[in-house]
Amino acid sequence: MEQKEHVECLIIGSGPAGYTAAIYAARADMKPVMYEGMQPGGQLTITTDVENYPGFPTGVEGPHMMELFKQQAVRLGTDVRYGMATAVDFSSGKPPYIVTIDGQKEIVAESIIIATGASAKWLGIPSETRLNGGGVSACAVCDGFFYRGQDVAIVGAGDTACEEASYLSKICSKVYMIVRKAEFRASKAMQHRVMNTPNIEVIFNSETDEVLGDNVVTGVRLNNVVTEEKREVAITGFFVAIGHTPNTVIFKEYLKMDDVGYIITEPDSTRTNVEGVFACGDAQDKVYRQAVTAAGTGCMAALDAERYLSAKKASETM
Repeated sequence: MEQKEHVECLIIGSGPAGYTAAIYAARADMKPVMYEGMQPGGQLTITTDVENYPGFPTGVEGPHMMELFKQQAVRLGTDVRYGMATAVDFSSGKPPYIVTIDGQKEIVAESIIIATGASAKWLGIPSETRLNGGGVSACAVCDGFFYRGQDVAIVGAGDTACEEASYLSKICSKVYMIVRKAEFRASKAMQHRVMNTPNIEVIFNSETDEVLGDNVVTGVRLNNVVTEEKREVAITGFFVAIGHTPNTVIFKEYLKMDDVGYIITEPDSTRTNVEGVFACGDAQDKVYRQAVTAAGTGCMAALDAERYLSAKKASETM
């Protein structure tokens, strides 16, 4: 193991939440050190056009926007490093805590901001991967605007899938909702909303065999799991809404989480149940999951960490 390095503020993960936390922490002279994680820039690096982030009136490419976030964080003094937190030790209950990077280097941190995000669950078929960014998306609220007036499909059976189908129905001509079983998993209220929306057609007992198209989505081939009959539907957008997995497994031993793995923070705060550890972005937000809300909680986490460190220093000098 390499020699331990002591830091005042360690940010684990990048993306809008992590970079915004870094910007605020650097301006507060907390000398933040950030490890970008497995996917530097987060989910937006696999997004093409972003049109709903304030300040970009003509839209911006997701990877370019994250590069701008990073440049701003670096210019203000953040030490941005490529690497992944592979283990943490919060057993003392009070800082400093030890975070292991890439199984080799140990960072001793006085405060920690977790911005590890969440990963969308996918169906796992090759055409879905190949056409990601060419009509395949895991966020209807983010990308539905690009398919206004067009026919689209969405896969899923829970509340989120129903909410996104309802959202798409307001801007798209037709929405095909593909449900693998004979019933929804969603609440009755959400089921009623979907079933009573004229331009949503629910296709039960069906799974996606292949997303069709060379460079962009042109259709989807479905397989009826009961009759094994195949059906092709012409669409231009294909949305997957089967859930997200928060990237929080290394914190499970120490932090309070819900049954899915989202970190639970105190009300009106980014504080976790462990002193000096804060969580922001999609690692703790399962409701909104937008770049702008992630950035907002990143700001909150940095402010919370700065206030925590200031209060700690004040008490130590008394």
